[in-house]
Amino acid sequence: MPEPVRRLGSKDLGRALDLSPTEVLPLLDQARLLKSDYTPWRDTFRQRSIVLLFEKPSLRTRVSFEIGFAKFGGTAVYLDHQGSPIGLRETIADYGRNLERWCDCIVARVMKHTTIDGLAASAEIPVINALSDLHHPCQALADFLTLVERGFDFQHDRLAWIGDGNNVCHSLIEMAATVGCGITVITPPGAEPDATVLRDAQARACRSGANIEITNDPARVAGAFAVYTDTWTSMGQAVDPARLKGFAPYQVNGALMAKAGPKALFMHCLPAHRGQEVTDQVIDSPNSVVFDQAENRMHAQNALLLNLIGTPSNDPLARNARAHARASE
Repeated sequence: MPEPVRRLGSKDLGRALDLSPTEVLPLLDQARLLKSDYTPWRDTFRQRSIVLLFEKPSLRTRVSFEIGFAKFGGTAVYLDHQGSPIGLRETIADYGRNLERWCDCIVARVMKHTTIDGLAASAEIPVINALSDLHHPCQALADFLTLVERGFDFQHDRLAWIGDGNNVCHSLIEMAATVGCGITVITPPGAEPDATVLRDAQARACRSGANIEITNDPARVAGAFAVYTDTWTSMGQAVDPARLKGFAPYQVNGALMAKAGPKALFMHCLPAHRGQEVTDQVIDSPNSVVFDQAENRMHAQNALLLNLIGTPSNDPLARNARAHARASE
């Protein structure tokens, strides 16, 4: 059985900054190996399990984790919390400490990032953020895998984000800061990324050489390797017609892609609101890689799982021994 690439420095993946610069590229390489052939790893997680805790609806995240883990011979258990927020029936800490006795990893798609932090703090097993209000690191891993497949050069190429400075935007900024590439974030006034996220990313960018640009000018898509957008109203937010009106100049349409250049790729994490943040002309064009991104969610996440739970230090006997020792302290 092949060995995982390496053991990650962090037990959990709560945000993209949890991955070091020396961990991202091996993860992407591992994902490309898996994508080409899963056969050598088909029994890696036989009799191992992960639990999916979802407070939000999902297509790509749920299917990619369930089918992806099955490719390793493991079992994924889905727990629907859309009508019962995690921490309501019992504390987040108690929930996490129960799950660590049965499974090898918690994958959580939640409303508030504090839920991710609570699970990670209480559980000995790894916790993967499959989306929160602040971060979406699994999406960013898949996106950079897609960019690398298309020849993206970290030293010379630049990604342009246009629209709302939301959770996906935050994770892309952090990933760019980690690998040392350029990213231009273009938003309407008042929709800029979170200031704390930017501060943390800039601190890493100072070491990696990444260039993070924040602007309100849609013309700054010019020369970008790829133009990336997302829905203007995040899941769980109320639709505000006045706010949407302010986003209209930031629609990704044929004219805007022409400013980026004829070779610029189009990216979207999906689901897309066609006719709102992007036109059919763009999302259905040959330059669109949105379904490559969707496929790559599985491969990037599987590479992550190999490196979080595929090592002897995380076997159930050792984990339960640590849990019992902690309980007797």
